[in-house]
Amino acid sequence: MAHRILIFYGSYRSDRKGIRLADYLLAGFRARGDDVELIDAREVGLPMLDRMYKEYPKGEAPAPMEALAQKIRAANAFVFVTGEYNWGVQPGLKNLTDHYLEQWFWRPAAIASYSRGRLSGARSNSAWHGILSEMGMAVISSTLTVGPIEDTLDPEGRPIGPAGAALERAFPRFADDLAWWTEAAIRQHARTPPPY
Repeated sequence: MAHRILIFYGSYRSDRKGIRLADYLLAGFRARGDDVELIDAREVGLPMLDRMYKEYPKGEAPAPMEALAQKIRAANAFVFVTGEYNWGVQPGLKNLTDHYLEQWFWRPAAIASYSRGRLSGARSNSAWHGILSEMGMAVISSTLTVGPIEDTLDPEGRPIGPAGAALERAFPRFADDLAWWTEAAIRQHARTPPPY
């Protein structure tokens, strides 16, 4: 069964390396038959959080915010591709996610992190686990940590060298874990409405 998966990417830098990982994941999930879309926080361009989507009267949210809310509601699962800024999360991606709340509830999420160094964004990866859980998502235990990003993926998001080979070995388990939880969530939603 094809799943509707949104892949979120949050770097606003002019020379973005993490987009390689987002492109790799898009290709990987598409090859598995999933319906996948990249949500690039920089392209969506939401302002710094002032009012959450739910705080606008119905029909009055800015058009980009409304369009993204509809996509989030329609998705079966989410993947968050995140770099690490000073041991923390990327502000662009965090700002985008904070505009929404109920739209995230009761769906699985996965985290893939990267960095230019050997720690592969692991500290950001860990921080996102708590953030996404607090926002009502079921965060899967499998994660991907990629680094150094330039030694793992070429500019088109294709695996290179030993690090790329390691990513290729890790991706199937990551994708299978997300698929299992996605199927479980779809079945449970069909059986009974969420408790709130």
